[in-house]
Amino acid sequence: MSGHSKWATIKRSKGKADAARGKLFNRIIREVTIAARIGGSDPESNPRLRSAISSARSANMPNKNVESAIQKGAGTLEGVNYEEIVFEGYGSGGVAVMIECMTDNRNRTVSEVRHVLTKYGGNLGTTNSVARMFKSTGLIRVAKDAMAEDQLMEVVLEAGAEDMEIDGEEFEILTPPDSFENVKSAIEKFNITPVSAELTKLPETTVPVQGENASRIMKMMEALDDLDDTQQVYANFDISEEDMEKMQ
Repeated sequence: MSGHSKWATIKRSKGKADAARGKLFNRIIREVTIAARIGGSDPESNPRLRSAISSARSANMPNKNVESAIQKGAGTLEGVNYEEIVFEGYGSGGVAVMIECMTDNRNRTVSEVRHVLTKYGGNLGTTNSVARMFKSTGLIRVAKDAMAEDQLMEVVLEAGAEDMEIDGEEFEILTPPDSFENVKSAIEKFNITPVSAELTKLPETTVPVQGENASRIMKMMEALDDLDDTQQVYANFDISEEDMEKMQ
């Protein structure tokens, strides 16, 4: 099972718990704030902000929270000054890992990320040590019963998607980053709400892990994701169905 597919499933399950304890809201607020600071407060001319607002709506975040985050990012309302940091490194078995963080304390975040990687047999790498192994991609998941496969394929390819595959009970649609919003809008015009829709990073190649290494990698991914400053975690591991069953 490819790392991104398995991790997407786990993240979705974790998302319910994250939402319950407010962590999901915190992540979205930080993303909205940074997006507004970098690209301005108008979502029509700021694709990143538009995507962040969409995530906020999907999470049922109150509009006042979103508006406040936009104002803080744009500098019209005082707030915490976050900075983006991307960490690159390796996990057990030579698995490449990228961790995207937003923090108001760089030293704290570096220490926490390094601690988790070391604890699970990994290490922190240098800038651009693994970035070349990942490709920025739009990833949209749609339930298989939402539309006939041929029809959906025609809709998404015409809107700019690169590919569509079946992953369990869902269609997995891949898009270039600049076509993501267009493809998502094309799907929603048919009154279809995607199971998930995100801009992510997918591995160009994967590293097979098994046994103890597989278990250690999954624990590392969850520990990194649980850090307060973490926004996203990406890795290029591949785990067999047999090993996944043993961990469940």
